[in-house]
Amino acid sequence: MKEANNMTKYSLRSWVLVLALAPTILVGILLGSYFTINRFYELEQTLIDQASNIIEPLAIAAEVGLESKDFETTKRLITSAQLNKASLVQFIAIFDVNNRVVVTSHHYKNHEVMRYDKPLESMLRTKLEHIGDSMILRSPIFQNNATEPFDEFDENDKVVTVTPIKLGYIAILINKENALLEQHRAAVAAFIIVLIGVQLNLFFTFRLVKNVTQPITEMVRVVAKIREGKLDTRLTGNLIGELDLLKRGINAMAGSLSEYHEEMQQNIDQATSDLRETLEQIEIQNVELDMAKKRALEASRIKSEFLANMSHELRTPLNGVIGFAKQLLKTPLHSSQQEYIRTIERSAVNLLSIINDILDFSKLEAGKMVLENMPFSLREVLEETITMLSSSANEKDIELVIDVDPRIPEDVTGDAMRFSQILTNLLGNAIKFTDSGSVQLKLQLEELTNGKVYIRTEVIDTGIGIDADKLATLFQAFGQADSSISRRFGGTGLGLVITKRLVNRMGGQIGCSSEPQQGSTFWFSLPLNLSQYPISDTLPIGTLKHKSILLFEPSVLSRQAIDRMLVRWGLEVTHVTTIAELDELVSNTSNLFDYGLLSFKAMCCADDSLALLKLTKSKVNYLMLVSNSVDSERALTIARPYFDKQLTMPIGEKRLSDSLIDPQSSVSAAAYKPSPLLEPSPSPAAKENLKVLAVDDNPANLKLIDTLLKELVSQVHVVDNGDAAVQIAKQRSFDLIFMDIQMPGTDGLSATKLIRQNSANRNTPIIAVTAHAIAEERERISASGMDGYLPKPIDEAALKAVIKKWKNKPKFTHFDQRTLNWELCLTQANNKPDLALDMLKMLLKSLPETVAEVNSALTRFDQPSMLTHIHKLHGASCYCGVPTTQQLCQQIESGLKKGIAVEDIEPEILELLDELTKVESAANQVITQLSVDVKDDK
Repeated sequence: MKEANNMTKYSLRSWVLVLALAPTILVGILLGSYFTINRFYELEQTLIDQASNIIEPLAIAAEVGLESKDFETTKRLITSAQLNKASLVQFIAIFDVNNRVVVTSHHYKNHEVMRYDKPLESMLRTKLEHIGDSMILRSPIFQNNATEPFDEFDENDKVVTVTPIKLGYIAILINKENALLEQHRAAVAAFIIVLIGVQLNLFFTFRLVKNVTQPITEMVRVVAKIREGKLDTRLTGNLIGELDLLKRGINAMAGSLSEYHEEMQQNIDQATSDLRETLEQIEIQNVELDMAKKRALEASRIKSEFLANMSHELRTPLNGVIGFAKQLLKTPLHSSQQEYIRTIERSAVNLLSIINDILDFSKLEAGKMVLENMPFSLREVLEETITMLSSSANEKDIELVIDVDPRIPEDVTGDAMRFSQILTNLLGNAIKFTDSGSVQLKLQLEELTNGKVYIRTEVIDTGIGIDADKLATLFQAFGQADSSISRRFGGTGLGLVITKRLVNRMGGQIGCSSEPQQGSTFWFSLPLNLSQYPISDTLPIGTLKHKSILLFEPSVLSRQAIDRMLVRWGLEVTHVTTIAELDELVSNTSNLFDYGLLSFKAMCCADDSLALLKLTKSKVNYLMLVSNSVDSERALTIARPYFDKQLTMPIGEKRLSDSLIDPQSSVSAAAYKPSPLLEPSPSPAAKENLKVLAVDDNPANLKLIDTLLKELVSQVHVVDNGDAAVQIAKQRSFDLIFMDIQMPGTDGLSATKLIRQNSANRNTPIIAVTAHAIAEERERISASGMDGYLPKPIDEAALKAVIKKWKNKPKFTHFDQRTLNWELCLTQANNKPDLALDMLKMLLKSLPETVAEVNSALTRFDQPSMLTHIHKLHGASCYCGVPTTQQLCQQIESGLKKGIAVEDIEPEILELLDELTKVESAANQVITQLSVDVKDDK
């Protein structure tokens, strides 16, 4: 690619000139150099040959004169030779064996250069020496005309080298000027020939450039014009060879482009016309869509109002029905009347469940369901959910089993209520559609990474199963596997669609596999965040290691689930699955077991179950019976002296571990209720010494809450409107106020604000009592300054919990609930006051250092440091009930992560620092006033 880019830097003319001239010049220089050098060598060799032809005959001829010492003759000889070759020979000298000059051709001022400066013995033949523009040839003179050593045979026929007697040597000074002149002439001639060749090449090259590059340049110019849109441009003139073909091709291409352009312009004109018409139609449709959107928004608003009103209007009468039904059950009634009242209560509760499903579905449809993100104990939620459904399973004699992967963490963060709702829907369906067999809840760890845990939950039943063609309709609204007029099972068909949408909203997936008459498996996979703080208490499981336990459970699934838990805790488990095996084991063994866990239902099948239970108790230190809600209370009462504790099925990890780690030798009296015929009249419970104000515009609800409160507290005052509540709050002080929300005139929210502004109850806890169930209404209630929320229909247990929670609570100096909301802190700590207080103390302790670090990072405009400290503060504020701090941290952290400079979000940082000062003041007050209360609660 780089070479191609370099090639485009040079024009075609340059390439033609380079490629045409370079080879010619290179070849010319090489050939001229070769022949010139060769000529130089030939001339020099000729000169040497001529000098050799002169010196060697002279050396032979000089032998006679030198031997006879006839120097005059010798002088005439060499002088004649020098004069004869005067242009070539400059000087001739003869030296004797002592290297002395004997004869010279004439006087020469520098004849010493002729002397041989090496030993004379080394001169065996003619030798050559170059001196400047001359050269000297020296040739030895031998006696008897010998020119060099020769070989002879002696008397023994051996080869003997005979060296002739050397008389001296002759030296000739040769002039090289003529030879050098010839060499220069040869070099000049070669240069002229090469230059002529280059000129001829230039001539033909420029002719080539003119005939090739100029047409190509013209073609480039024409193509550029065509590219600019001048499609009428054409190439003219006659070109040679392929260039003429290229010219015709370019002209043809220009013609085709011109025709295509004209056709395209026609199409564009037509498309523009069509588009204009389409845009007019779209504009009309946009107007219609805008009107439809406004109608849809209005319909959505009306729907939301309708849902709120429907929630209130339906829950309000249900509150009276359910509440007074429970009150009637407390009065003396005969059995048939009690059954009627229970039927009314169950029907009302079922109706309330249907209403809740419809409201949940409507909120999901509108996208207004808000999911919480609070820490909770996973196994506690599982056990609470299973406990609510166990009675339904026990009534149908269905085995309900929990099997939790031990690798799943206990403390997680998410929406515990919606997680429980998903489990309730799936388990409730499994129990409803299973006549016999088992329902198994199985949780498996899929992945644990980056502070998230991915859990796969399966609900496996042995029920009626579902046909393959019905599976697709299961998760559709108001759809059921059996929707015929003769269907056996009731319901709205909203449970599964609500479950599916909840799972999807929580970032998970859900599915189902089933076979008719073989059962079904519903599964869902959810991601949950790991909690930064421990929610559940850590149990000393290590104390159970190597202890022995006797397990008697005939049901395979329950036995396997319990066995896995016990083995994981390090207990040594001994299994028995039949009465006969149990009888044989306890009769023949002398070992004493630390624990015993026996199925009461299986024990009742024995002929003499009491004797077997008594015998088993003698071999077990701590014996536990596992029963269910339909087991005979009479049989349990009779067997009471022979076991230590009763557990109900299904058994969860927390209950079982609590029972094993902290065994209690006495059975809870609450677990064994005497027969109703023998039960004495219950003594009235002690009332709380509290003054309570109840406000409600509905006479039935007001009467119900008045009745319930009079059973729980010492003084109750009721009013039926908000104005009366404000007036009595100015006159009298109350310990607790229950305020209805929707009332004519001054509603509950307005009345609360007036009470908070100017009354004797500015800091009195005010609890909202409302039938509204949508999230927006709850947010309004929280923002209005109310301290709690009690939904209708009012549950007596929930009412007791509210009173217990708020009695003797300290009266805080009123500060902004957005700065520090203790109730939100409690909620985020899973309603554990000690944990909430600890987290608030941890936040308070870290505030001075955090403020210093943030100020330092702000001074230096250090973005990485600022992001680190804000992220840390954001994590801490998520669990301490400081909503304004949390919101500011989230806003600043989001900006920093997007690359916004510290100086650009300096106002928000300064606002955060001011808010932290308020949080510190409020937290100090709350911690000071609550520390004693938390200890008392413990």
